Amino acid sequence: MNRTFWSSFPLKAGNKWLNLLLLLVPAALVLHFLHASPLLVFFVAALGIIPLAGVLGEATGALAAHSGPAVGGLLNATLGNATELIIAIFAVRAGHINVVKASLSGSIMGNLLLVLGASIVAGGVKRETLRFSRANASMNSTMLMIAAAALVMPAVFALTTFGDLQHHASAPLEHISIWSSVVLILLYVANMVFIFKTHSHVFHQALEEEKPEMSYRQALLSLITATALIAWLSEILVGNIEAVTHSIGMTELFIGVIVVALVGNAAEHSTAVMMALQDKMDVAITIAAGSSTQIALFVAPVLVFLSLAMGHPMTLLFNGFEIAGIVLSVLILAMISSDGETHWFEGAELLALYAIIGVAFYFVPE
Repeated sequence: MNRTFWSSFPLKAGNKWLNLLLLLVPAALVLHFLHASPLLVFFVAALGIIPLAGVLGEATGALAAHSGPAVGGLLNATLGNATELIIAIFAVRAGHINVVKASLSGSIMGNLLLVLGASIVAGGVKRETLRFSRANASMNSTMLMIAAAALVMPAVFALTTFGDLQHHASAPLEHISIWSSVVLILLYVANMVFIFKTHSHVFHQALEEEKPEMSYRQALLSLITATALIAWLSEILVGNIEAVTHSIGMTELFIGVIVVALVGNAAEHSTAVMMALQDKMDVAITIAAGSSTQIALFVAPVLVFLSLAMGHPMTLLFNGFEIAGIVLSVLILAMISSDGETHWFEGAELLALYAIIGVAFYFVPE
């Protein structure tokens, strides 16, 4: 790792813990080559991915700032959840389809409940009321509801055709997932055109325009280096999933929904909380709700097509707990964003719901 890579993570007060976690990147690689305990390797690799995701996000943001609104919007649209996508690709290749789907649903729920909840609590501790753009939040919640409908339809098909939500090798189910994925991607592209082209003046004020701290060359090198290291650690992480589930008794569903989902979003989570502390709730909500929207409308459909190419077809058939969790998360986002303001207690309610869902997933059998 050269100085360019490390310079993308200045020692700011809010990022010091991320800088310390960077030390776990070489530690994970050493433990892997020394064939250490799979449990130790898994968690060190998971923690090592967290700061790399932050570096990747910083580099993407800097490249977007240097590239102008159109190209910058496209970069953020495609690389905003690159860490989750990289981890998922390795999991698909290894045949851990349930982990992949669980990480997708876990990321959506984690962003809308844990991240947004923590941000509202943090921002509302010293402020009676937090205000934000109702239009922007409402648009995200509407698109997430459409994405939730795309997840419900395969489940309805499975229930009416097979009588349960177990995975079935069904050509119609795969076709439903493929065509639903096409529709979701088209909707996501239309959303990008709406935000960055036809109605850019509406969203311009909500977007933070800051001068990038990295040059274009620094940002590009940091992006490449972080991506390569995330891919390496992701392969190590996925390779130890089976051993970890057997050694500590956690199901693949719980690891995907909670552990893997948190790993890919942790750096972004800290940014949302820091924005809320500065009374920038529009930015915090954009990070939380926008990330969930990107996962639902872009990452999940892309993985459906990639899984076909890899020989491990993934459908959009999620289990009942995942569907219920996603729908509840989207509904509560719609309720909170309806009046354009919130307070710390609503954040506490989001955190409570996330805890309830997490407990439920811990006890769900394979």
